[in-house]
Amino acid sequence: MRVTINQIKEMEQKGEKIAMLTAYDYPTAKIIDEIGIPLILVGDSLGMVVLGYESTIPVTIEEMLHHTKAVVRGAKQAMVIGDMPFMTYHVSVEDALRNATRFIQEGGAQAVKLEGGITVAEKVRRIVECGIPVMGHIGLTPQSIHQLGGFKVQGKTPEAAARLLKDAQALEQAGAFAIVLETVPAQLASLITQTMSIPTIGIGSGADCDGQVQVISDILGSFTDFVPKHAKQYAKLADIMSNAVAQYFKEVKAGTFPTDKQSYSIDKSVLASLTK
Repeated sequence: MRVTINQIKEMEQKGEKIAMLTAYDYPTAKIIDEIGIPLILVGDSLGMVVLGYESTIPVTIEEMLHHTKAVVRGAKQAMVIGDMPFMTYHVSVEDALRNATRFIQEGGAQAVKLEGGITVAEKVRRIVECGIPVMGHIGLTPQSIHQLGGFKVQGKTPEAAARLLKDAQALEQAGAFAIVLETVPAQLASLITQTMSIPTIGIGSGADCDGQVQVISDILGSFTDFVPKHAKQYAKLADIMSNAVAQYFKEVKAGTFPTDKQSYSIDKSVLASLTK
C-alpha cells in the first residue's frame, strides 16, 4: 500500500518530520523505498544531475515520464511525485491538466509538483479538482532562474517575504497537499510553516519546516559540478566510483582481469572435438 496524502497530513499533525528525496532511476528508487522514505520526487533536477544540462529549463515531459516510469517500478510504498517541467503548465489550464494527467496515466506517479504561487494557483485548483494531488513549490524556483537572476535566496526584503507568504496561502487555498520552500530564510520559512495547515517541505530553508527534501546526487556526492550550500554530503560516491574505474582500467591493461573466477569453461572433450 502506497503512502497517501492523508498519511502525509497525519505526519504533519503529529509533529513527525517528513523526509523526501529525489530519484531518477529504478535501483535508486528501490533503495530509497526500502529505507522507508515516504515521498520520492522525480525532480526536473535530473536535467542537471543526470542529463548534463546547465539548468532544468531544457527538460522535456518525455524525459520526465521516462524517468518517472523507472522510479515507479522501483518504489512500491513511497508516494512518487512527478515534477512538471518548464512550460508544461504555464500556457493554459488545459495544458496543465493534460500534462498532469500524463504523469499519472503514463508515468504511474501518484502526484505532481508545480513551481509558482499565485500565478499557478488556478491551475493547481483545477488539477486537484480532477483528482490529481498537487505539491506546490515556492521560493527559489529553478524554472524561473532567468527571471530571478540566478540561484539566490528568496524573500529577503519585506515585499518579497510578504509575496512568498501570499503565494503559500494561495497554494493552500487551491488545494495543494504540501509546499516545497526552496532557499527561503529560515525565519521566514518558520513563519510560513506556522501559518499553514498543510505540510511545508524545506530545501535550504531551515529546520522548522515540517519536512526536508534533498537531491539524492547531492547527499551521495555523486554529482561533482557543484555542491549547494544547503546540501550535506553523507557519502562521496564520485571518489569511490573513480577509484573502482581506475582499478578496472589498470587490471585490464595489465591482463590481470578477468581471472578464472570471472570466466566460464566447457568440458575438455568438447574442445578436443573441435581441434580434431
